[in-house]
Amino acid sequence: MTASPGRRVLLAAPRGYCAGVDRAVIAVEKALEQYGAPIYVRHEIVHNKYVVQTLEKKGAVFVERTEEVPEGNIVMFSAHGVAPVVHEEAERGKLATIDATCPLVTKVHKEAVRFAKEDYDILLIGHEGHEEVIGTSGEAPEHIQLVDGPGDVAKVEVRDPSKVVWLSQTTLSVDETMETVDALQEKFPQLISPPSDDICYATQNRQLAVKQMGAEAELVIVVGSRNSSNSKRLVEVAKLAGSREAYLVDFADEIDEAWLEGVSTVGVTSGASVPEVLVEQVLEWLAQRGFEDVEIVKAAEESITFSLPKELRRDLREEAAALIAERTGTSPE
Repeated sequence: MTASPGRRVLLAAPRGYCAGVDRAVIAVEKALEQYGAPIYVRHEIVHNKYVVQTLEKKGAVFVERTEEVPEGNIVMFSAHGVAPVVHEEAERGKLATIDATCPLVTKVHKEAVRFAKEDYDILLIGHEGHEEVIGTSGEAPEHIQLVDGPGDVAKVEVRDPSKVVWLSQTTLSVDETMETVDALQEKFPQLISPPSDDICYATQNRQLAVKQMGAEAELVIVVGSRNSSNSKRLVEVAKLAGSREAYLVDFADEIDEAWLEGVSTVGVTSGASVPEVLVEQVLEWLAQRGFEDVEIVKAAEESITFSLPKELRRDLREEAAALIAERTGTSPE
């Protein structure tokens, strides 16, 4: 395609790894370094194809069910969190565990437990089948019912309209969530909100940057995997903000040159589980096609970091051997 003058890229800031994802990925790398392969990980540590493939090459083994992990091994729980029953499965399987759940997801779990103890009906706004929703629901299944968008509100029934609270999946679209909350409040005027915002700060910041670029960019490219909720929401936000088209790609070679027809400004961002190297490859691909001028669209500063899981400060291989010895009645070597 022939380059034309005036072509530019609006590059979102912040983008890519949030603190929870960074913590989870580093946790897998540290566990492999500290304990050696294999380190089993229940479900994808984060929703990104490149990250999973890279960690697999280093010795991580990703499984869908706890029962797939041979007894006496180490299993890590992903950043999305798991229900209490999964911890019980690991204990029954004589597995040493590392919990890499994002602290912001853990906060929602604790809110669910607290409101359940106070006998509230908990309306969890989120997408059915998402790992985070499954994990949160498992904290208080008898009190939680899922509300998958405004269209679900009509069928919601509660025991006592004066004791209803909403919680949400952390990776949702802010606007979509508040639309659902508004519909719930209309049906249940005494609905209370969680004590702190459940939608992750990183999700909000990335959506805000896309909103700012959407009005100017005819095309927005979101780098992220198709099973990444927050990445898919960025595509939706870009279109609602005014972008003519928005696409989700894992890698630069998935971009179709036809998307650039009639486009002078391309917005580029990435989901919260995407390493920066993939964004750099997209920028290089665009530069080769005349989009060399890159302008930063900054929506927020991010300085939050999370400490690594406490389990990485223990000898988990020794613990796993002790669990096997306990089952077999032998002494660990």
